Amino acid sequence: MATGSAELVAFLLVISGWVLVSSTLPTDYWKVSSIDGTVITTATFWANLWKTCVTDSTGVSNCKDFPSMLALDGYIQACRGLMIAAICLGFFGSICALVGMKCTKIGGSEQTKAKIACLAGLIFILCGLCAMTGCSLYANRITVEFFDPLYVAQKYELGAALFIGWAGSSLCIIGGSIFCFSLVKDNKNQRTGYAYNTAASAITTRTKVYNESTDFRAPNASPKHFDKNVYV
Repeated sequence: MATGSAELVAFLLVISGWVLVSSTLPTDYWKVSSIDGTVITTATFWANLWKTCVTDSTGVSNCKDFPSMLALDGYIQACRGLMIAAICLGFFGSICALVGMKCTKIGGSEQTKAKIACLAGLIFILCGLCAMTGCSLYANRITVEFFDPLYVAQKYELGAALFIGWAGSSLCIIGGSIFCFSLVKDNKNQRTGYAYNTAASAITTRTKVYNESTDFRAPNASPKHFDKNVYV
């Protein structure tokens, strides 16, 4: 029962994390222009993995899509690939988790379902690592440019999408770890039950052998009493 509850909690965590990771891909604010040292702000620049935009003081936004995928910076291409890979892994991990959970009626025997649940946990851990790596790579580029005194172009700060991605990837890693630990707990319970049954069988066998040996033993003869003159 405890294992089933742990799997349910893990499933809720990984699904929540996968939804958060998926929502970061189309989110606009991956980076926002910094107002550090600026007295008057007339426009706000922001960008994501697909476009760069500017919003003026009246609230009107003008966006421009990246013209060529091959002409992009390497870190943007890497972030795109990692985030798309994380979303795909989360999709397949969700299917494996549904099949491997004890509360479902598909997947075969309990041992097979436990292995599938562990596989789902590994997939979600990999999903979380991909998403976290993509967000961290993008954030590293922002911070490097921000603290570089020789960088004279527009400087940016971390956007909300990065924090959402970090939160979602953390949930995926935590939930996937719980799925993996549930298999370890099942294996320990099986070994404990097997050892207990083996010990009980050994005690029963010894008792049976002892009873059989006492059944075949000759009955004790009654003590003989001799008269004192029998040796005379």
